Amino acid sequence: MVILQDTREQLPYSFDKWPVQVQQAALQTGDYSLPGFENKIAIERKSINDLVACLKGKGRQRFEKELSRARSYELFVVIIEANFIDLAEGNYQSNMKPHAAMQSITAFQIRYGTPFLFCGNRAGAQYMTYSLLQKYLYEIEKRYKQSQQFKSKIKA
Repeated sequence: MVILQDTREQLPYSFDKWPVQVQQAALQTGDYSLPGFENKIAIERKSINDLVACLKGKGRQRFEKELSRARSYELFVVIIEANFIDLAEGNYQSNMKPHAAMQSITAFQIRYGTPFLFCGNRAGAQYMTYSLLQKYLYEIEKRYKQSQQFKSKIKA
């Protein structure tokens, strides 16, 4: 499987535990995607500090533009390298109140239809990123095979 990694990704995943080839690409939305599906699936990776920075000020405007672009995607997920309790207890470097951060995330999930997955740590987030991309590709291939079988039955 080939995974596309955005050229601006500052802390890239290695995916060295899985049979994956990582290629650099200038992705319009998200940090990770699949070749040929760049406008269908994307994963946005966030550390807890990066996430909270995206919830206020100029970072919020940029982040909301990205969430808005991703509305047309079949799957767009924000993967967070922390536990939800880290957010709830304010275990991040910002003066933003935990309640305000949680309410912003809740609003974004409703407004943009984007899931925010708290994966515990970086290793958990990397696993979830790989798993989402791999399962998406599997389902696309399955749909394609079913479509081909249907077409062959019609011709028969």
